[in-house]
Amino acid sequence: MAYAAVCCIEQTLKRLLNSSHISIVQTSSPQIISLLYEEILSLREALREFNECRVIVDMKMVKTLEAGIIDVVYKFEDVIDLHISNQFHSLQSDEETDHPPLMVHSLDVQEIKQDVDSFIEMVDKMKRAYTHELCNPTPHDEEDGFFISTRIDFGGNESNMVGLSDQFTRIKGRLLNSSQSERMVVCLAGMAGIGKTTLAKKLCQDPLITSHFSAHVFVTIGPKWRSIYTLIDILKQLDPRPREIKLLEGEEVLDCLKRSISESLKGLRYLIVLDDVWNEELELVNSFPDDKNGSRVLLTTRIEEVGKCLDCGYNVRFLDKKESWDLLREKVFGEEESFSYALERARKKIAENCEGLPLTIVTVGDILSKSEKTLEYWNEVADEKQHSVYKDAYDQMSNVLYPSYDYLPQHLKACFLYIGAFPQSYMLHVPRLMNLWSAEGFPDSEPILSSDPPTIFASNTYYYYICELRRKSVVMFDREQRGYRLHSSFWYLCNKEAAKNKLFYALNCRADALREEGTNLQPRRLCIRNNVLLAIEDVHDSIASASTVRSLLCTGPFHQYYVPLSFLKHLRLLRVLHALSIRFYEFPMEVVKLVQLRYLSLLYDGDIPPSISKLWNLEYLIFVEIWTMKELKHINVMGRDLPHPGIHINLAHDASEQLSCFDHISHLRQLKTLTCDIANPIFKTGVVTPLVPLSDFPSSLIRLELSGLGYPWEEMRKISPLPNLQFLKLECYAFRGPKWEVRDNEFQSLSVLHIEDTDLEQWTFRNFSCPPEIMFFCFEHCYKLKEIPLTFGKSLRTVEVLDCNPLAANYANKLKEEWDEKFSDLDFSLREPCDCTDV
Repeated sequence: MAYAAVCCIEQTLKRLLNSSHISIVQTSSPQIISLLYEEILSLREALREFNECRVIVDMKMVKTLEAGIIDVVYKFEDVIDLHISNQFHSLQSDEETDHPPLMVHSLDVQEIKQDVDSFIEMVDKMKRAYTHELCNPTPHDEEDGFFISTRIDFGGNESNMVGLSDQFTRIKGRLLNSSQSERMVVCLAGMAGIGKTTLAKKLCQDPLITSHFSAHVFVTIGPKWRSIYTLIDILKQLDPRPREIKLLEGEEVLDCLKRSISESLKGLRYLIVLDDVWNEELELVNSFPDDKNGSRVLLTTRIEEVGKCLDCGYNVRFLDKKESWDLLREKVFGEEESFSYALERARKKIAENCEGLPLTIVTVGDILSKSEKTLEYWNEVADEKQHSVYKDAYDQMSNVLYPSYDYLPQHLKACFLYIGAFPQSYMLHVPRLMNLWSAEGFPDSEPILSSDPPTIFASNTYYYYICELRRKSVVMFDREQRGYRLHSSFWYLCNKEAAKNKLFYALNCRADALREEGTNLQPRRLCIRNNVLLAIEDVHDSIASASTVRSLLCTGPFHQYYVPLSFLKHLRLLRVLHALSIRFYEFPMEVVKLVQLRYLSLLYDGDIPPSISKLWNLEYLIFVEIWTMKELKHINVMGRDLPHPGIHINLAHDASEQLSCFDHISHLRQLKTLTCDIANPIFKTGVVTPLVPLSDFPSSLIRLELSGLGYPWEEMRKISPLPNLQFLKLECYAFRGPKWEVRDNEFQSLSVLHIEDTDLEQWTFRNFSCPPEIMFFCFEHCYKLKEIPLTFGKSLRTVEVLDCNPLAANYANKLKEEWDEKFSDLDFSLREPCDCTDV
């Protein structure tokens, strides 16, 4: 969280230096802010180095240093924000009397020069201490000895695995596949606690597997793995005879161990399991020889990138309802005790509350097995998703889940925890979340540079962040509801860690018990997820006089009655006010006094007062019901250009004529993003009503999403000439028909193509001419698709064929083979049906 705190103050200083509304008084030495900004950038870079050093650092010491950095940064941020606020409130008072409004405000920072100097000195000291810790880590306790036993007795009792029989059968077939004699590396990826290790053990204990392979190894890697100890452990399992190994530093010992392993495996058909792999550049598999005899290496990982360049990857799925019920029943009652059918409904509901994660089911089941098995108690647990049973289970699971958060890159930690401010099981509105991240100042001011293949959100840095969180297996994509959310176990972890790291405080949150008795609450962010009126009272009574609150997030259920916001006058430093769950009948005039406000979202459809122009810091202004103003004739935005504007249009399924908004859409010369969506479309035979005039789309479009339009594929010719179109997503029969032929010179800038739910059977290129910039394409739920092109250029990096006709998967495999042969020096990844989560 220290990294996020530093990024926030960096954004504040950057705004001061670059704002067209502020002029730093020359007599106060404008170099003060510049020097301060450079010092903050230097501290941020020091914190970023942690990403490279985490496997060897003393985490306890690092966290202590980071907690100190947070306190120092927050205290100074209060100083500078209060100073700015005081000066600007004074100027506003003058404007309200006899002075004309000022376009440029003068800021005198001389009064806080002593605070700035003291802060710079403190930052320099803490930065040197932090860098010293990264460069001179304290040795880990586990490294004092050299033999770390993780050996599995393959002849013992089998691991009991409930569910995942379909994936077990499929992966087993891949391991035993006699048609591929080359050594194959298979990867099992998925969220912590989803059953990757159990599945791997079950495979290793299968009689056909044990008899097929003459050598078996099972080692656990973990996030702090050291190659020398892992190699020793592998060697011990291959040759259990006692031996002395002198541990020395340097490459000679590693080379010696690798040669010994290679010699021990020579000529053997082996199965080596590397459990809990974290390093994306793990070269351990290169230590194993390939004698073309069908040897296999099986990896388990919670980080998707680990397996992206391997031979075969499988995403271990969540348990379905029946599997969840069966696992819970077995854990609570076992095989000997008869199950009470009076508890049937409660058992199913409790299992569903565990959301398909085996670790949660097992942990909850263990708690229930030791408690009373009365119908009243079980119904209580079933009907309350925030019952103490689940809380206790999440606490017990924390040692398994926590590393997934703790080893996130620095720039992702705050973004991840922030999602916990929304209600449990909340389906994220990703664009809104991205705007909040930006307003909070979490993301780096510098763009993210990555050599990874592009995702469907690659054109936006913040979309990149949500995709990264999914690939790190901390955010899940819910296929049924078609959106991103947190599993409840991670939601609980987010709230616990957010409070501990002073990121946000949740009001009325019974499950979290975040407030400690006697604690003097000084929060930076408040989130209200339950009763708004009670929470507002809590805010007013407890911390109305606090000057530390920067964000107020009302994320709970909709509240249609009057809510007084008079307490806002005390929250002078507020930057984010997110209140879409409150119905406003009058504009809250307290808002226009919040000169630091960057983000304002209200549920309000009345007149906006002219005084809102005083919010010169405002970047995001959202009035959700403004489009219900039926008499609205004209909207005029003056003073600045809207950066990267986008429009999302929802059409009724029974719409019979084109919306009037399309009359003017061609005149939006700067429009970058457009989404047109018909929910639950009803398609009729015959002529399709042109609800959306494709030929009128402006040439400035970079990103286009269409859903439910039902146009024939020939209509694609109206959008293919768009010169700047890089991203195209077609969902829910946006286009229909058996064949789509891409003609010469179409889609010249397109790099990402995603097609989902269509009746397309054949996708071809005329004259074998493909879009020249295509890097990523995905077909999902296209059950009739039988043919895809095989002629792609060197730009192609990733292909995903998910839940489609097997013939399409065969074409994808053939494409990979031909592509690898043509461009052997480039990386190309293929995601197979059912093995990859949604992007």
